[in-house]
Amino acid sequence: MKVSSAVAVLTAASVSQAVGFAPIVQQVVNQIASGQNPLQPAERFLIELSPDETQWVTEEEKWALRRQGKQFFDITNTPDLGIISTASKKTTVKYPSKPAYNSTIDPLLAHLDKKLMRKHLETFTSFHTRYYKSDYGKQSSQWLFDQVNTTLADAGAGIVQFFEHPWGQNSIIATLPGKSEKTVVIGAHQDSINLFLPSILAAPGADDDGSGTVTILEALRVLLQDPDILHGKAENTVEFHWYSAEEGGLLGSQAIFSAYEKTGRDVKAMLQQDMTGYTHATLAAGEPESVGVITDFVDPGLTTFIKKIVDQYCEIPWLETKCGYACSDHASASKAGYPSAFVIESDFKYSDKKIHTTEDKVEFLDFGHMVQHARLTLGLAYELAFAKFD
Repeated sequence: MKVSSAVAVLTAASVSQAVGFAPIVQQVVNQIASGQNPLQPAERFLIELSPDETQWVTEEEKWALRRQGKQFFDITNTPDLGIISTASKKTTVKYPSKPAYNSTIDPLLAHLDKKLMRKHLETFTSFHTRYYKSDYGKQSSQWLFDQVNTTLADAGAGIVQFFEHPWGQNSIIATLPGKSEKTVVIGAHQDSINLFLPSILAAPGADDDGSGTVTILEALRVLLQDPDILHGKAENTVEFHWYSAEEGGLLGSQAIFSAYEKTGRDVKAMLQQDMTGYTHATLAAGEPESVGVITDFVDPGLTTFIKKIVDQYCEIPWLETKCGYACSDHASASKAGYPSAFVIESDFKYSDKKIHTTEDKVEFLDFGHMVQHARLTLGLAYELAFAKFD
């Protein structure tokens, strides 16, 4: 819309307050701010709020649901995700009975660098927003791609590529080939959002999910210091994913796992790291710092093994917690028939309440806690890279 037209609408808004039209005009202003044409019918999206509940909504209705704390898949472009896996009835994956590579992993843990994690996160949160439909979201994705590419190039191993999406911000996949195509996936989402006018307001997204993004990036950097990983001697392939558009309804991860399902990719495990840095509410409540292990809508076997990984490689305990249906990108892997798990910074009730606002900033995060999540990620990635799956 031209500047003169926008000014006219805003002028009308101020006048209309005196005659009772303010809500209508505000809706028009919101449509303009989110890039919609108020003279055209709003685009509608099919969302899945539970396995048995779907509805058509506008984009603004999406954000209204998110503000109410409701999670969902946006299945508009992936209505068939999970159909193939349901028909094939994939078998349950058997995980190791206990961690077996602590003599190799323990020395690697010392190389995790919280100062580097902070440096990366300070840059990542300097983008005005990482909203997946914004130019800032595209720019931040390119910056992240460059960091991943540099990490792999410095090690002399692996490949990184964009998984392209029509909305502009692409997902990123880094692959460390092993001796087989059996694959272990470590994921985080790169986008952020301010649920009040996403196209305009700042969304630094430090915790959600800048923290997870830099956590798995640091785990990748240190994993590449192992010569067997470096030279492709692991039993399985390991992939690190940074998903676009999680905030829009798990769009990026659905696109990826839909493609994997259709091409028959053999994914043995997927771990999501979404929000790894906030401990203030936990400590203020007098509770011990811990890793929150999600127990609903996840694979029980993988989740049990992750608890053993925390026991072996982290310096803090785990506790069980729940987050609901479609609460992060692991849900896309599960829907495609792949075993998935999710860990978070705390008991879910103590997780960061500043997310999706201008206040989700680096200054509120605990980088020591993020290192614990990086230890978990590094330990799990290595153990499962060398696991001999049937």
